[in-house]
Amino acid sequence: MHGTSHTPSRGKGEKTRRGAKAFWMKQLHSWHWISSAVSLIGLLLFAFTGITLNHAADVEGAPTIVERSGTLPAPLLAQIAVSDAPDAKKPLPNAVRLWLDEEMGQSGAADAEWSADEVYLALPRPGGDGWVAIDRHSGKVTSESTNRGWISYLNDLHKGRNAGSAWKWFIDIFAVACFLFALTGLLLLQLHARRRPSTWPLVAAGLAIPAIVAIIFIH
Repeated sequence: MHGTSHTPSRGKGEKTRRGAKAFWMKQLHSWHWISSAVSLIGLLLFAFTGITLNHAADVEGAPTIVERSGTLPAPLLAQIAVSDAPDAKKPLPNAVRLWLDEEMGQSGAADAEWSADEVYLALPRPGGDGWVAIDRHSGKVTSESTNRGWISYLNDLHKGRNAGSAWKWFIDIFAVACFLFALTGLLLLQLHARRRPSTWPLVAAGLAIPAIVAIIFIH
């Protein structure tokens, strides 16, 4: 009688452990597929651009450069006339920015560099570059736009080069999703490793191969 009195308790404890294991297994699977779905397109993009960056000299084409020139209308020239201290840094007036966008195909919200004779606006962007220079005396406007192609555009997105704060936030969120994807994948590997003997040798190979390449071939 004494031995059978604890059987229900042991059975209940075993049931609780199984329930907890099933709960966490379900949670791991849920977080794994959600993080994989969120990071899928980003992983494809970053994997592809990892290859193109590694072979940048072979896949990037010749840049296309477009130069333009014009003259700022007198009312707009008056808004940037020489009246303040040189070597300042501030945005262009909105009316001037709109004119540059319409007439020169160049615009940007970045601060311009103001000197005694010129206003210079740098317009770097993913996959290209650009600049506008305005003579503060004559109103002469010179601009140049460089397009290095879509491969260069994707490569710059990979590096976060001149892509703005919104893309920076995307990279951070994408990195968190990739971390969750990898971590939950590792935990799922641990749970299924008993039925898959090659699990840990493959994980070890994934660590050993880049380590060996780095130690032997990178100096």
